[in-house]
Amino acid sequence: MTPEQNKGFAAATPPQATVIHTDEAGLSCRDVTIDSKGDRLPAYVAMPQGTGPHPVVIVVQEIFGVHEHIRDVARRLAHIGYMAVAPELYVRQGDPRTVSSTEELREKIVSRVPDEQVFDDLDATLDWAVANGGDESRLALTGFCWGGRIAWLYAARQPRLKAAVAWYGKLVGPINAITTRQPLDVAIGIQIPVLGLYGAEDAAIPLDTVAEMRQGLVTGGSPSEIIVYPGAGHAFYADYRPSYHAVSAEDGWRRLREWFARWVG
Repeated sequence: MTPEQNKGFAAATPPQATVIHTDEAGLSCRDVTIDSKGDRLPAYVAMPQGTGPHPVVIVVQEIFGVHEHIRDVARRLAHIGYMAVAPELYVRQGDPRTVSSTEELREKIVSRVPDEQVFDDLDATLDWAVANGGDESRLALTGFCWGGRIAWLYAARQPRLKAAVAWYGKLVGPINAITTRQPLDVAIGIQIPVLGLYGAEDAAIPLDTVAEMRQGLVTGGSPSEIIVYPGAGHAFYADYRPSYHAVSAEDGWRRLREWFARWVG
């Protein structure tokens, strides 16, 4: 991996002067359009060269959208053998790169994205992946921040998934017409193996809610696990931001690889 001048980031999240760029050698990487209930959903795809079929990992964006770091995560997954697809899940509500602050991003875009719309788009993304070189028997998902919450919720409703990894996704929050439930509400019903990765110093996600989530999973008999990293805060895997916590990020990535190797293949 090499550093590259930053590009494609939301104005709401100032990145470091450079970001990591994983090379594309041996990969097939491209932008595609996925049909989702008549709408055109942009997505970035990275996969090993060759006909496959390849195991699939859907990459669910953090709050700032499918920027260069999320695209790089897709390339990292492709280098270890997966077809990684990162759909742009805010496309109907707006472009994160056009806003000037995180508060504006939340108010004008994120707060208007219905969970049900996201789930429909993820269903469409799975269908597209299977039709374009993905292995239908080996489907997985990982999500970061905003996408970490989605990872838990989608795991509770999509039995086609073999496994998921949720990075620091919120577990509780308000319920309304847009967000109809939260991960803690569905914990007892999650039957696929989900690996949750959290930071002990994350001010946005109280540790008591992490403990409640863990207990809900145990009560429901889920094979899921939750890891809490001492010294790590929110977005500890985001290596383009000051929040990056290298020791936790490296261990989290190791655990993701082992989790998918164990449950997805």
